Amino acid sequence: MADKTTQDIIKGLDHSIRPQDDLFRHVNGPWLQKAQIPADQAQTGGFMDLYLASEANVRKIINDVVVHVASADTNLVSDEERKIAGLFSSFMDEDRINGLGASPLLEDFAIIDDATTKEELEHAVGRLYKIGVPMPFGVDVDADRNNPLEYIAWVYQSGLGLPDEAYYREDSYSEYRKQYQTFVPTLFALATGVNDAEAKAAADIIYAFEAKLASHHMSVVDSRDTDKTNNLMSWDDFVGRAPGFNWATALSVLGLTRENAPSFIVMMPDALAGFAYEWATADVDQIKTYLKWNVIRTRAPYLGHDIVQAHFNFFGKVLSGATQMRERWKRAVSLVDNVLGEAVGKLYVERHFPPHHKMLMEQLVDDLLAAYGQSISTLDWMTDTTREKALAKLATTVTKIGYPSKWRDYSALEVTDSLLANVRAAAQFDNDRAVAKLGTPVDRDEWFMNPQTVNAYYNPVANEIVFPAAILQPPFFDAEADPAYNYGGIGAVIGHEVGHAFDDQGSKYDGDGRLQNWWTDADRAEFERRTASLVGQYDAYVPAQLGADSSHHVNGALTLGENIGDLGGLSIALKAYDIAMKRAGYASSTEAPVIEGYTGRQRLLLNWARIWKSKVRDEIAIQYLAIDPHSPSEFRCNGVVKNVDAFAEEFGVVEGDALYLAPEDRVRIW
Repeated sequence: MADKTTQDIIKGLDHSIRPQDDLFRHVNGPWLQKAQIPADQAQTGGFMDLYLASEANVRKIINDVVVHVASADTNLVSDEERKIAGLFSSFMDEDRINGLGASPLLEDFAIIDDATTKEELEHAVGRLYKIGVPMPFGVDVDADRNNPLEYIAWVYQSGLGLPDEAYYREDSYSEYRKQYQTFVPTLFALATGVNDAEAKAAADIIYAFEAKLASHHMSVVDSRDTDKTNNLMSWDDFVGRAPGFNWATALSVLGLTRENAPSFIVMMPDALAGFAYEWATADVDQIKTYLKWNVIRTRAPYLGHDIVQAHFNFFGKVLSGATQMRERWKRAVSLVDNVLGEAVGKLYVERHFPPHHKMLMEQLVDDLLAAYGQSISTLDWMTDTTREKALAKLATTVTKIGYPSKWRDYSALEVTDSLLANVRAAAQFDNDRAVAKLGTPVDRDEWFMNPQTVNAYYNPVANEIVFPAAILQPPFFDAEADPAYNYGGIGAVIGHEVGHAFDDQGSKYDGDGRLQNWWTDADRAEFERRTASLVGQYDAYVPAQLGADSSHHVNGALTLGENIGDLGGLSIALKAYDIAMKRAGYASSTEAPVIEGYTGRQRLLLNWARIWKSKVRDEIAIQYLAIDPHSPSEFRCNGVVKNVDAFAEEFGVVEGDALYLAPEDRVRIW
């Protein structure tokens, strides 16, 4: 007898579509036909369902905190509860916010208006960046790729209003450029009160400056290349490499000096040098106009209704395809989640993460790591020299499940009843917290996602895989379900994250998280030959919804790391399922019980297809193809299984089937 989750999958199959031709639509076809994307969303599907469930749970937590703070004795209210309630309430005070209109921007504008020289503007850049206004550069503090036990400042490109430099350059984005150039003067006029002619003149300056910045930007493909972005420079070398902008002035406002930041990892040297050149050649008034635009486009979601709506009309409708703004409470929850995520996460875990879920996950992770070990030990293309080091890296992989072992301290964050003041304070809190890391040992207990986040990640400089509590739910994980369900769901996700340790970029780090080559030249060449085949496969994919003749297609180089993760994730999940079945007393996974006519491995593959259930708007599909390192869901399913022998074996895939790939053409990496 099948459990409910397995029954749901089988009942939802589309038998008019053969799995051998399209596993994604065989499993998800009926849902795809019926599903409607809500007006306030750009997409819907399995991940989105989990996100909405987490959002609803967080809303209940926050509402309970608000009631508690309002009704309890002051001595019974914690500092974090007071801040959660205060931040949420400041966003929900719609009457006050609408009454203020654009006036909260005056404080930011004054920083710009008070500057009369380039040097004063460079100081203004530091002040604005520190309180959350994006600039043509970004700064973060993280572990050093070259010495992962120490923190270092990272500097990178930023400062564009459109999603990526390609939007300013490629013909396929010409309509987006046209609409952006209409949107900028509209929002600028609303936020500043200038007339239409002045707004149009300002918009021309803004777009021209952004286009110049974009012309210097590194492409999204090169931006994920560890070798191209690992540029270790001394303070003086960096400043000398990007003359024309007084870096010392701006960075000192952030708290960075030659003393605490003697060196940087400069991720995009040419882009930063290009920005410095454009800064030097622009006049003061042009720069002021551009800086004001950065203030406006960043602060707009926290202002009066007309400005919020105008902002949504471009970023929500044009770029993402949503037709309706998210409800105010949803936007408020997002803000609290972003600013006080671990304070909320602490409460989320208490309510929504049973201890036995962690125990079950630990068993799944152990099986996946063991399966990777088995696979690496028997790879026919890898020499023993590299194999030994790959196994050593696998053995040192750290696993984090559910929630951090210690929670973030928010005592230095100030929260008032002013929404924009809170947004500024949150940015400054993050900046100060980051800078304070310099000169201290790297905190290996730190998490970079909240427990209530529906996601997972691999951190190469710590060689760790991290699974927040919120992803440990159906369709990925069900404590009561058939093991095949869990190995095809969260098992493949675990395998995917471990796979990032051995993808085209993660494989450049050793087991200690240090960027260091541990491959023989011959093994690396063979690895790259195999991954090049995967790039070629994915380059040919065009989402069905855009039409086969669309100029927008998957970028196999951009998505390579995630595609390696997906392929390894499913391949290793199948091996891990075999380990689990042997532990349960079966000779192998091929001997697992047949349920409702489906073998264990077939059920695993069916749930693999189901976890990618997704429907997205055309606008967001196009944007994701440009900037997202993940492939569209249909190819995360079909593009992977055609390379997996077990899929061909279990479903009898033969030449002539749409998902048939000759055995010699299948990409096998891990």
